[in-house]
Amino acid sequence: MTGFDAATAAVQAALDAGARYADARVMHRRYESMSARNGDIEELTQDESIGLGVRALVGSSWGFHAVPELSDAAARDAGRRAAAIATASARVPGPPIDLVAVEATVASWASACDVDPLGVPLTDKGDLLVRATATMREHGADLAEGLYQIWDTTKWFVSSEGHRIDQRIRECGGGISATSIGDGETQRRSYPSYRGQYGTTGWELVTSLDLAAHAARIAEESRELLTAPECPSGETDLILGGEQLALQIHESVGHAIELDRILGWEAAFAGTSWLDLSRLGTLQYGSELMNVTIDPTIPGALGSFGFDDEGSPAARRDAVREGRWVGVLAGRDSAAVAGLDYGGSVRADGWARLPMVRMTNVGLEPGPHTLDEIIAATDDGVLMDINRSWSIDDKRLNFQFGCEVGWEVKKGRRGRLLRNPTYTGIGPVFWRSMDMLSSEIVPWGTPNCGKGQPGQTGHTGHPAAPARFRNVRVGVRA
Repeated sequence: MTGFDAATAAVQAALDAGARYADARVMHRRYESMSARNGDIEELTQDESIGLGVRALVGSSWGFHAVPELSDAAARDAGRRAAAIATASARVPGPPIDLVAVEATVASWASACDVDPLGVPLTDKGDLLVRATATMREHGADLAEGLYQIWDTTKWFVSSEGHRIDQRIRECGGGISATSIGDGETQRRSYPSYRGQYGTTGWELVTSLDLAAHAARIAEESRELLTAPECPSGETDLILGGEQLALQIHESVGHAIELDRILGWEAAFAGTSWLDLSRLGTLQYGSELMNVTIDPTIPGALGSFGFDDEGSPAARRDAVREGRWVGVLAGRDSAAVAGLDYGGSVRADGWARLPMVRMTNVGLEPGPHTLDEIIAATDDGVLMDINRSWSIDDKRLNFQFGCEVGWEVKKGRRGRLLRNPTYTGIGPVFWRSMDMLSSEIVPWGTPNCGKGQPGQTGHTGHPAAPARFRNVRVGVRA
């Protein structure tokens, strides 16, 4: 059967078994990754899977069932089982669930791709990692690592409302890291991010990173950090590089505005949210420089798509406007419960997983400054970049982050290197202290966002640029 045929059969079977709504997704995914260590290829992984997942809504309850087979019998059985699970769940009365209206769409969408990443010879990809890691070793790294990852996913979606959508999304990226070991001290430097940079694009993204050209620099910086002075502790002005600010957005904004967390439907992987829907539209989340968008339409960003896994078309909307909280990440059911008129942020990481609210591209709009201007305007502070560690409470409110590298900033100049830089804060207090923001936005990709039970790994994007925050506690108290 074709993907559409199998999905259609599953949906019809669910309706015949009593569902008032049903949808089905067939997903075919190919995955490839390679890693190198100290000038040698360490591991090559190649994987392929295909299957069908179907949701059925009975009363106020969802049922879900998935099968790794696309025969007519298997598809219809999956639809019946999904409806049976929903029916069993509906025996426990719950509040009625409606779905926000979405126009039934027949469409096809594909992410842009100039160079098919799976079509690039393995020898070429391996040579890139070997060359970069060998260079890092030559320049003093005790441990030199590099990797790339590729996902090629095709989806066929059908709903009982008339949706019939196919999408092909190609994603890839990579990065390198150098670790140096000293007397009681270990330091790591990464490029371009602690896990690399990723996007919905072709191999041209990895080529543009020019990993080998940065190998010597990060190896030398990792050794220099071994003897650099410790980051001082106390309150000071903090300048965050774009990569670290992307993670700050992910943890203290992106997860906090997921509507299922706000409603208390989801608490896995660091809990719910401190936000209260009664304050949507009035809460001052940050300073007037803080403009955060939810935008799955950004070309090449990792959280981009044509339609989410409920058939809602990709659409840009505000999450925070001039510091005020105005929008959430939602699905059709959670939005209806909350009295909102939009969903569009529901995805699953595979055919065998129930779609759930996930971040798309959640990031900052550009500010009016440059990094050089921010440094020049800072009399006394610390510049930090590239994440090393993170911790946040179960309301996504109090946080502490560590970075790979810091620099002292004195009288408008970047000074000496600092090791083990950390900072801590409370989400809205921190964001309200942002008084300078760069225009140098990069759509950072995060390919490892965990959520749900059973766990799912989401691919998210976070446009971000360097910014300054006033009177932030940095360093570790003695």
